[in-house]
Amino acid sequence: MTASLLEQLGYRTDARLVIVNADDLGLCHAANVGVYDCLRTGTVTSATLMVPCPWSRDAAARYRGEDVGVHLTVNAEWERYRWGPITHAPSLLDGDGGFPRTIEDFWDHADVDEVRRECRAQIERAILWGFDVSHLDAHMDTLLLRPEFYDVYLELAVDFGLPVRIAGGGNPTRPGFPARDVAEDAGVVFVDRVLSARRLGATESVASRLASLEPGVTELRLHPAVDTPELRTLAGDWEARVDDHRLVCGDGGLAKALDAAGVVLVGYRALRDLVRAGRSSRSG
Repeated sequence: MTASLLEQLGYRTDARLVIVNADDLGLCHAANVGVYDCLRTGTVTSATLMVPCPWSRDAAARYRGEDVGVHLTVNAEWERYRWGPITHAPSLLDGDGGFPRTIEDFWDHADVDEVRRECRAQIERAILWGFDVSHLDAHMDTLLLRPEFYDVYLELAVDFGLPVRIAGGGNPTRPGFPARDVAEDAGVVFVDRVLSARRLGATESVASRLASLEPGVTELRLHPAVDTPELRTLAGDWEARVDDHRLVCGDGGLAKALDAAGVVLVGYRALRDLVRAGRSSRSG
């Protein structure tokens, strides 16, 4: 039997590792300020960049070598704030010139080759801007829930030697196909489970869930942003984003919960280094 991910990372099989990841870097100015604040002064250990968004270039200008991956983006779900492909991709445009707002609209019209070219370009642009890309995940999980697009996701992970987040934290029933098995067969490394702070709710709930974590590598997913008129205008979920920032940088609630749970904080770079060292096999 091959070694578990924990063992390959150099930990005991009963260890509990947590990656605290901040999604949506580059989305807007409030997100850029919030995410970098969490990376530099809080307990966030990695983040993911939305390359097609209007504020991604600003995110690149603020970058100081932090653990940042690419949040592969093929949807623009907000009504009053739009973004679109960075490549020529007619099948990825909706009626007003941006990415489709819904997952279903994307699935109905997206050409697989155009998706592959667009996603590869997003990774390459992040690298061109100077990001030391640490991992991949997918905005709204759009690429992870249909086999033809999931194949593109895994292909890019293999080509760039990167670990990934799998939909539903690796729940094999959510996509409707054995996503974990397919990833393992491709030699792709992924975290064991994903928790979302916004779904967990209050600090007490976050602390409870962290305290009861099973052994393995868990990603805690946040969407931090600072409270600004821009954010309130753009995002219907602005309060949750501001609360994520407060959880990390405000009252120190997350740091206390992590410390009380006795978990080990790591970033995605540890998993990426494992992949690139050629030690990426997973146990069944």
